[in-house]
Amino acid sequence: LQISAEKTLKTLHKLTKADELAPVGNYDQRKQEEERKLQNIMDHLSTLFQKLSPPGPSTEEDEDDDYDDDDDDDDDDDDDDDDDNDTGDVDNSVDEKKAVKPPSQSDPRVYTVLSDFKGDQDGDLSVQRGEVLRIIRKTADGWWLAQDTKGNRGLVPKTFLKVRNQFFKNNNETNLSFLSFSGASHSNWSTVRKALSEIDATDVLSAMGAIPSGFRPSTLNKLLTEEGVTYRGSHYIQPELSESQLSFRDLFLDPDTGKVRARQVRISICFTLWSCRMIPPPGVGVQVLSRHIHLCAFDGTQVLSNIHTVRATYNSKSPKSWNFSPRMTGILPTLLDGDCFLRCNSASPDLGILFEVGVTFIRNSTGERGDLSCGWAFLKLTDDTGHLIPNRTYELPVNGGTPYEKDVTVEAPVTRGSPTGVFQQMLQSRRQPKLIIKLKSANSHIRTQLSLLPDNLLHCLSCVDLLALHRQLLADALLMDRPTMQNADLICSPVLSTFPVLLDQLDLMDALRNAWMDVLNNMSRAQKRDPSHLKEEFTKVYLSSVYFLLHTPSLPSYRWADPSTEMQRARVIYSTLDALKQTQHTSSSSENPQVFLDPNNEHLAFDITELTFDLLSVAR
Repeated sequence: LQISAEKTLKTLHKLTKADELAPVGNYDQRKQEEERKLQNIMDHLSTLFQKLSPPGPSTEEDEDDDYDDDDDDDDDDDDDDDDDNDTGDVDNSVDEKKAVKPPSQSDPRVYTVLSDFKGDQDGDLSVQRGEVLRIIRKTADGWWLAQDTKGNRGLVPKTFLKVRNQFFKNNNETNLSFLSFSGASHSNWSTVRKALSEIDATDVLSAMGAIPSGFRPSTLNKLLTEEGVTYRGSHYIQPELSESQLSFRDLFLDPDTGKVRARQVRISICFTLWSCRMIPPPGVGVQVLSRHIHLCAFDGTQVLSNIHTVRATYNSKSPKSWNFSPRMTGILPTLLDGDCFLRCNSASPDLGILFEVGVTFIRNSTGERGDLSCGWAFLKLTDDTGHLIPNRTYELPVNGGTPYEKDVTVEAPVTRGSPTGVFQQMLQSRRQPKLIIKLKSANSHIRTQLSLLPDNLLHCLSCVDLLALHRQLLADALLMDRPTMQNADLICSPVLSTFPVLLDQLDLMDALRNAWMDVLNNMSRAQKRDPSHLKEEFTKVYLSSVYFLLHTPSLPSYRWADPSTEMQRARVIYSTLDALKQTQHTSSSSENPQVFLDPNNEHLAFDITELTFDLLSVAR
């Protein structure tokens, strides 16, 4: 591997722009990037070679030097955490030093800067793209204390950082791993497996030629999976407390009508995802489980809303084209529906919508799952004067890399059937990946319903009525039924305690929407105009459909992009809803919950949280 890498690097040095079959933009820059990639591979190979080399005769002095290096790093951490700690005790024995645990591999401290950052305040650390930083302390607010190679320390936002791709995360771990390797009897293969397990999956796939250049690990999927509920719709649907923590910032009642008071926000738009064009396929060796788009409100530095996902439909005859909102009989599933809305009250002049085109894949050889970003697009929602952009169709270029990288293109690997002529190559270079969306106006009913929702939310437009009804029930429970506004006792409400889960499990949201549509179609006009009747019927429908499904043991746990699980959940949902409908038709009273008392139906063990709405734990 080392010989092959050296030969490739020599060949790359000899290449000139004249050797290319077609004109290539930014030739020197791209050549330098390839040289850096090759150099990194050679560095990794050199590190791995040292680990696999037979250990030579070691002395106590050498071992002491290794432990001294480890102690130096530990002393730095101790100084940062507590200046009063005594780190100058030189009488510690070697056995005590061996007991010091290395930093966890899941919490690395060496990061690479993704984009230039200029500190605006005292205490900030100005960094440049590609610079390597050592993280000294992580904080919950996202501003981490870092140290650069020159010894300068300061605060850096974590969104500008990426875990550095190394075989071993830091020097402490490398030293201790080497010592344990030289003194243990396990084989070299354990070291190889440990090293290979820490290589980024995208680096392996890029080296194999399995994915095009410009593909990266999904940034938004990482936020969804690693940040808990922070970026999920179930979090943003909850009420937001005011600064005093004694009232609400975005939830009020109209004293004249008893309904939720409408709130106007800076951005409230409706849009439709149409299609993606010229998206390169991931390549060979991987099986695509899902093609989708993650979208959210974004201002160039941070995510300002929940992250919503829309799955694309795919035709093998047109592998580079993705479509949304397919025509189908019945109600379109929420996961496939490209009609969305965004409400955002941020005052940022750079506010817009971030679209991350991504795939969920599984490697055929190892069965490893992963999420890749095929590129990203950004639509700024205001012009230079601060006014909303007009409603029309927009064709957005899809950029490679992450939203924090600039001037990265998405290019598919060259295949044997690619055109070779200069003119054909120029035409091919013009066919860049694009995302087509359309901003549209909403009717008066949709605008009224949207004004009742939280100030920051992005979701499917077909679920607006359900979200508005939940908002009204929430206002009744928090603003009318509580004894006082300072009362924070637990509230008995199965709807409020479980409804947010539906925003994270869209197949259950579809089940509720279907059941509610059946009841709504049988209502008279007078009943549809009666708010109390609508709330009462909505509660009945909820308890006799999705609430029953949530506590059915036959329903598998929700798992993203797992075809077998999705099919099994669909079968359980449809069969259960059909059984519930038949039970309701045969029952003499629709209010009698016979289905819950039927011994043939199994239920999960009762948990008090099924009925409990805890304001203090869910309020934002």
